Amino acid sequence: MPPKFREPVRLNLKPRTIIAIAVVAAAAVFLGTSFFVVDTTERGVLTTFGRFTRTAEPGLHWKIPFGIQRNYNVKTEVIQVEEFGYRTDKAGLQTVYSDREYPEEATMLTGDLNIVDVEWIIQYRITDPKAWLFNFSSSERIRTIRDVSQAAMNMLVGDRTILNVLGPERTAIETACLEIMNDTLSSYDMGVRIIAVKLQNIVPPKGVQQSFEDVNKAIQDMNRLINEGKEAYNQEIPKARGQADQLIQIARGYAAERVNKARGDVARFASVYSEYRKAPDVTRERLYYEMVEQVFEGETSVELIDKELGNFIPFKSLDGGGKR
Repeated sequence: MPPKFREPVRLNLKPRTIIAIAVVAAAAVFLGTSFFVVDTTERGVLTTFGRFTRTAEPGLHWKIPFGIQRNYNVKTEVIQVEEFGYRTDKAGLQTVYSDREYPEEATMLTGDLNIVDVEWIIQYRITDPKAWLFNFSSSERIRTIRDVSQAAMNMLVGDRTILNVLGPERTAIETACLEIMNDTLSSYDMGVRIIAVKLQNIVPPKGVQQSFEDVNKAIQDMNRLINEGKEAYNQEIPKARGQADQLIQIARGYAAERVNKARGDVARFASVYSEYRKAPDVTRERLYYEMVEQVFEGETSVELIDKELGNFIPFKSLDGGGKR
């Protein structure tokens, strides 16, 4: 059977109805293109026939409809992040990182000709929505920020040894990279400011990690032994110096004592000599008695015999004073 063809349905619309529909459609287009909303984290940029007109603060705003004026909302209050050397697949309490490696970003040459993999992030905020939209194309903005960051980081790592990059110079690298990026992007009039640069993971390439860890461990052991030696030195040297100072003070005290005693002896001898010159016989006899007192001090049953034996008793009791 041949197919049956249906006749098209014809709408018998009155002219008044058509005009009403056209008016409603025009009103919908007018209202839909006349107002725009700017969020609290954004700033609006309004253009007229593609030329910049003004910026809009958060809230509801009116514009010339039918595409004569267009608005572009730019997130100026949101901190945005760019990652280098790695990517985050899922952020949260348990962050999931991509397994893909980015050696073109991470692998760098240090000042002492060692290779190191550096991972870092930058945080930035748009400060001038007009410059952000009109001075660079949408495809160039992020690429420019990333290129500037990579150039600054390569330069800073290349000026330092690998041990300094891994350890004490991390904060200095972050600070210097932040300043270099802001100065460069400011000269480009890009309308963006870097808030922070944070180094994440700095390691030698996988092929030499074990050897590097062995060398690093040996250096740490060397530094530990040096510190232990310095500690022992600091314990013994002050102690030896204290003992030396003590002996010096004892010697000085002994010297002062001997000098003072000698001076006293000299003064006493001078006074005796002065008296001796006044009365030699009396002084000689006094000195003799003083000497005898010192010699026989503490002695008992002392018998004095003159050299002529004039006071010698020929017969003495042999029993020490018993009965005769």
